[in-house]
Amino acid sequence: MIDFFLASVHHLIVFGIAAVLAAELALMRPAAMSPHTVRLLGRFDAAYGLLAIAILFAGFARVWRGAKGAEFYMDNPMFWAKIAAFGVVGLLSIQPTLRIAAWQKQRKLDAGFVPPLEEIAKLRRILLAEIHVFTLIPIFAAAMARGIGY
Repeated sequence: MIDFFLASVHHLIVFGIAAVLAAELALMRPAAMSPHTVRLLGRFDAAYGLLAIAILFAGFARVWRGAKGAEFYMDNPMFWAKIAAFGVVGLLSIQPTLRIAAWQKQRKLDAGFVPPLEEIAKLRRILLAEIHVFTLIPIFAAAMARGIGY
């Protein structure tokens, strides 16, 4: 039963991350940007960070406490590809997180603050890259679950 619980939690968190990335992308548009949007982006980015930490705990709990056992994962190149993709997504998320945090500070100083169009466009490209790499994670997971690479 623990394996079922861990798998369910793991999957729900992944869907949560996908939803937050989609919401951030939808908000990160020059036409939609406003002080209110900057505030929302801060909240979504905080949720993104919490979900990223949660997925690490849930994922590694599955590795060490799940039904397949750690050996299944540790010896599987699809697992490591999945971890690598997660790492790339994490690295890509650093700059947007730092900029959104800076925007939050500027918004507190100036209630009418709206980020420059060039920054919005740059962060949008990074978010798109994050989403593209993120899509590899369930592909590697499906391959791994079917024993590909094991």
